[in-house]
Amino acid sequence: MAKVDTSLVAHLPLFAGMTPEALDEILREARSARYPKNSAIFEQGADAQSFFLLLHGHVRAAKTTPAGEQIVVRYVAPGETFGLAMAIGAARYPATAMAVDDSVVLIWPTSAWPRLVERFPALAANTLQTVGTRLQESHTRILEMSTQQVEQRVAHALLRLAKQSGKKLDHGIEIDFPISRQDIAQMTGTTLHTVSRILSGWESQGLVESGRQRIILREPHKIVVLAERSVDSGAA
Repeated sequence: MAKVDTSLVAHLPLFAGMTPEALDEILREARSARYPKNSAIFEQGADAQSFFLLLHGHVRAAKTTPAGEQIVVRYVAPGETFGLAMAIGAARYPATAMAVDDSVVLIWPTSAWPRLVERFPALAANTLQTVGTRLQESHTRILEMSTQQVEQRVAHALLRLAKQSGKKLDHGIEIDFPISRQDIAQMTGTTLHTVSRILSGWESQGLVESGRQRIILREPHKIVVLAERSVDSGAA
């Protein structure tokens, strides 16, 4: 692969606290790959042979339940790692990773992980911090699913996506990757019909603007108010 310019990745959380020499050595173990929109990077249940760093694009991680339902676990933004099965002692990927737009990743073989973390303890520490942050995010979502009405859950989901991958516009904040109402439903444990009803209601109030795989928060502060208060939005 072409040599990665270390100045482009040195600021990323995975490489925090590392010298340029250490970073060069870690990057020598990696290869780059491109994944077109809607292609699978890895499948749930497959052997975890690699771990990844997203350089460009966005990736959706989703789990399929034994009943066949799909749950969107999270979206991966540029600069984030994913496929870290080995960091939690798993031999197989717990979810499917799908490129939601044309994406570029760095890929390391899982077999390199023990050697890299032994030589560069900061790599293990940074990865542990990432795993801990995502565990906390999962706990937060479980709490929301258990205690909040569906309108609040949808508001929280949109706010998280806007914080992670929001693009400032003159008339609001756009979630800067393709996302559908079905995706929002799978993130919040509800139905497409319910999400469509909620977003249509918010559109009529001028709070959001949504089209085919496109969502803009026109009044993000009002979405925050909806997320933080109890709203009778009906059954999920």
